[in-house]
Amino acid sequence: MAERIERANVVAFRLASHHLDVRLGERDLLTAAGQCGIQNTPPGSALLAFNARVEGVSADVVAGAVEDRSMLLTWSMRGAPYYVPTAEAEIYTTGVLPETEGARRHFVLGVEQAVDRLGLSLATVVEMVTGATRDVLPGRQLAIDELGAEVAVRIAPELTAQQRAVWNEEGPYAEGQPIGEAVVHFCVRLLALQRTVCFAPRTGNRAPFVLAEEWLGRPVAEADPKACRRELLRRYLRCYGPSTRSDFATWLGVRTGDVDPWWSGLEDELVETDFGGTTWALAADLDALRAARMPTGVRLLPPRDAYTQLRDRDTIVDKVHHRDVWRTVGDPGTMLADGEIVGTWRARKSGRRLRVELKAFEALGRRHQEALTTEAERMAPLRDASSVSVDVITY
Repeated sequence: MAERIERANVVAFRLASHHLDVRLGERDLLTAAGQCGIQNTPPGSALLAFNARVEGVSADVVAGAVEDRSMLLTWSMRGAPYYVPTAEAEIYTTGVLPETEGARRHFVLGVEQAVDRLGLSLATVVEMVTGATRDVLPGRQLAIDELGAEVAVRIAPELTAQQRAVWNEEGPYAEGQPIGEAVVHFCVRLLALQRTVCFAPRTGNRAPFVLAEEWLGRPVAEADPKACRRELLRRYLRCYGPSTRSDFATWLGVRTGDVDPWWSGLEDELVETDFGGTTWALAADLDALRAARMPTGVRLLPPRDAYTQLRDRDTIVDKVHHRDVWRTVGDPGTMLADGEIVGTWRARKSGRRLRVELKAFEALGRRHQEALTTEAERMAPLRDASSVSVDVITY
């Protein structure tokens, strides 16, 4: 018989797993990053996500962890950029990499038409891009447009005349961009999952790539794909469980039918649960799920925070507000108060003045207003602002 789990226990369990119940100590940045990664979309949002989980966070602290190679920025789930502990990077790269050609084509949506026109498999194109990248990138740091252009030129002579015509043709992805360059852009996501490349520190609006082995100063060690996939699913279920194959697939960036290499490898550790239907959790987490209690306090979560990247959105936000929280373009941040998402927020900067608008689903009491205002003021140094003004309104 399936174990019945109540919503309050699920929400409390997930918040604790995401370290949104009690902030971690100043030295625990990697603990926060290791739960399920910290997404950095849009750029800079990861700093706010760390701030919601860890005491004493600053831009220098995060940059220092990257510079000393204890933390890595790489493309990961859904092809998005994530901060992860370097010592556990294989979980979020090798563990994310789909096993089959079809699953990889779905992971890098948009590449299928181009490789089909070239008459090549995606695996063949990735192999060509890998070789050319290893030729052009040593000793350098190149942004994606620079890397794409140089790699595309390097590959062109390897193609037939007919393939080169397609390769050099302007594609549908960006004005003036040849199809070949676009294909390289798509494939670099898979190169990141193969740990061939990673991000070097961002400079202004430039996010350069570097060879992973050069950045780390050592060869990239071999990893066991099966073990990495099992551990990735464990961490997903610890942060988002109880859950389903379908929700895991969407979070990962593959189709539901493609998740068997992850799910089947962990079935002996799973237990069936009843949470809005048939769901699954780690058997080892059942006691913690039953015992979880809602936290007190407030947090301001950035757009696309790891906590709000769950797929069973009704669990944390009433359906009437889904479009307020999850937008096609320009997601707001969210306000967390005593364990519940109570509204959204946006910030605008003028000079060194930061204006934060807190927009609640329902009128907030004075305690929450004051606490959220204080939380907004914590953002000032993170956004290089000298002052913060806060407006509190309702939908």
